[in-house]
Amino acid sequence: MTVQAERDYYFYEPASGTGLPHSPFNAIIAPRPIGWISSRNVDGVLNLAPYSFFTAFHYTPPIIGFASNGSKDTLANVEATGQFCWNLVTRELAEAMNVTSAAAPPEVDEFALAGLTPAPSRIIDTPHVAESQAVFECRATQIVTLHTATGTLTDTRVVFGEVVGVHIDRGLLAEGIYQTALADPVLRGGGPGTYFTLDEHHRFDMFRPGPDGRRSSP
Repeated sequence: MTVQAERDYYFYEPASGTGLPHSPFNAIIAPRPIGWISSRNVDGVLNLAPYSFFTAFHYTPPIIGFASNGSKDTLANVEATGQFCWNLVTRELAEAMNVTSAAAPPEVDEFALAGLTPAPSRIIDTPHVAESQAVFECRATQIVTLHTATGTLTDTRVVFGEVVGVHIDRGLLAEGIYQTALADPVLRGGGPGTYFTLDEHHRFDMFRPGPDGRRSSP
């Protein structure tokens, strides 16, 4: 592998703006799984909202997290109840997910708004999306306010949750192995309305090298 001697880079400092019609930050860190988070407030009103800043952070116990840019209903609900569910967005649920991204007031039930079915969870009191093929039931562990390099607080808080229950459609398991492409997950891209799916055609397998530097067996 050779390194290109000269590459024409576009450079910008985020603090001064991008100089581009749309920020490339999200596009570079992409595609990203969608944090489709269901929650309920103390009065029992349900909420369902997608978060594009979402990922897994820890194996044992499994911990996931999503970032709330500003104070939103989901954040308030998790702060009050300490619970939430993550629901997998598949291609057939993409339009419904998009409906739940609307800036609706707290009294609006996004399940009803998007024509989705709230299903009782097994461990926690917060329901999940019955139509989703994979669900994580979570108990909140931390809510962290992000700050800048100079220590200035931002308006973004990252909600971390321990996964205490997992629901998987058995049709997505083959010999006990979860089939990612079979689920047809929707992934967030970088443009204002850009999303992706994936399929087996784009799959490749690569295993970690062993202590001697040789490729280990799966």
